[in-house]
Amino acid sequence: MARLHEYQGKELLKSAGIPVPKGRVAENTDEVRTVTEELEGEVVLKAQVWTTGRFGKGLIQFASDPDEAAQKAAGLFGKEVNNFTINQILVEKKIEITTEYFASLIISDVEAAPVMIFSGMGGTGVEEIVKKHPDKVSFATIDVIKGLKDFQARNMLAQIGISGKEQAKLADILVKLWEMARANDARSAEINPIVFTRDGQFLAADCRITIDDYAVYRHPELNIEIARELNRPPSELDRIAFQVEKNDYRGTFYFIQMAQGFDQNDNYVGFHGAGGGGSMMSMDAVQRKGYKIANFCDTSGNPPASKVYRAAKIILSQKNIRGYFGSGSGVASQEQFHSARGLVKAFREEWINIPAVIRLGGNSEDLAVRILTEYTRDLPAPVEGYKKDNSVEYCAERFDALVKKGSRKDSAKPESPSLSGNIYSFETLTGTVTYDYDRCLECESKICVSKCVPQILRLENEGPVLNITREEAKKGKCTECLACEVECYFHGNKGGHIDLPIKGLEEYRRKVGIA
Repeated sequence: MARLHEYQGKELLKSAGIPVPKGRVAENTDEVRTVTEELEGEVVLKAQVWTTGRFGKGLIQFASDPDEAAQKAAGLFGKEVNNFTINQILVEKKIEITTEYFASLIISDVEAAPVMIFSGMGGTGVEEIVKKHPDKVSFATIDVIKGLKDFQARNMLAQIGISGKEQAKLADILVKLWEMARANDARSAEINPIVFTRDGQFLAADCRITIDDYAVYRHPELNIEIARELNRPPSELDRIAFQVEKNDYRGTFYFIQMAQGFDQNDNYVGFHGAGGGGSMMSMDAVQRKGYKIANFCDTSGNPPASKVYRAAKIILSQKNIRGYFGSGSGVASQEQFHSARGLVKAFREEWINIPAVIRLGGNSEDLAVRILTEYTRDLPAPVEGYKKDNSVEYCAERFDALVKKGSRKDSAKPESPSLSGNIYSFETLTGTVTYDYDRCLECESKICVSKCVPQILRLENEGPVLNITREEAKKGKCTECLACEVECYFHGNKGGHIDLPIKGLEEYRRKVGIA
């Protein structure tokens, strides 16, 4: 989920007709002073960082005039909190609160539907309020087609004893909260608290809104940098990885960097999973061997080989990892040889010198493990492949043994085959396939054609050509299975190559000192 800052959430609430305190975000002390002058009175300064208990941590402060506001803001700007550097402060007019309420819209797995929750006793410790004061909390399951109607919202409030004008105004807020969430594809939308002020207003004093990962592309106006619910700003590698997923919805590629700035003695490993439950179990297994997880990565849901390749390249761009551990679901429905080819291409390009243990359980696992192990025998460090019947614990033991053995061999990276002038190429969805026809004409196997999964190639004058239009290949008819390069290298004449750029990765690697 993509989490919004408080000021961003309040902009959405305000646009939906839900009243919020007067104020706006400031990015330096001069702006804080200006906003305070505009508000004419006492203000509250709220640092825009993702952390709980901001008041107790000194991240919410009060000021009575522009000078005091600027002075206190100066002590907040630049402060480090949970890996955040405070560079934005929401300045709002201080409000006098008489009553607090709580409203939250969530997507309930139990109900398989959106559920609105309302508390008449505020939201602090709402779980305990439900237990101790069930008469003060109400729920409503929402039909996604019909939406939350005014009478449903009123019924929620009537259940906990709220009536009259108060009921009407709060019901209006609940309906508008639903409409805002629906319009913006929010995964959750919480106002905590809704306050009733001394001058008779209902206001959304604070809020927390997250947007569904897969709907972010529909909302460029929200300026969401990365569709992940982080408790810190995204790292540079997080941003690079997200660009891979952002415009390629073939399967899943989820990457989050969990540690930075470590050295080899810290025992961090690059982790590559497939499927949530299996990945969690696999991380636990390798951690029990004394290793730490440098990143979480998931490639599942039938990703193309090209996406697995990019995932591996990004994982290997973490400096000082001790090894590469890949393990997830043991019953994956995807053809695992696609993942194997993606890993082989990445490992060979990197000429990987740290041990790798990969568990490739699922369809065609025998072929996948054969590809992975046979095509990496000449690498400096060992690469071992396992199947679903090999337990995660066993794979973790093998990984530990290889790391401790430190088994590496002197192995010079072979030069990439040079391309002649007789070139045939075409674009794919995310890359470019190139054939060196001088090499292809001397190839006896023509394996690029026989191993092409979508069967989009045919032979013409002993060389491979598209059996579809170039436009169709570019739109995705070429599935980027990587057989044209990986199989050609080992069973052909090394005439095929696919270029799969990763925007910003080479610059990042130079910056952190990875060759």
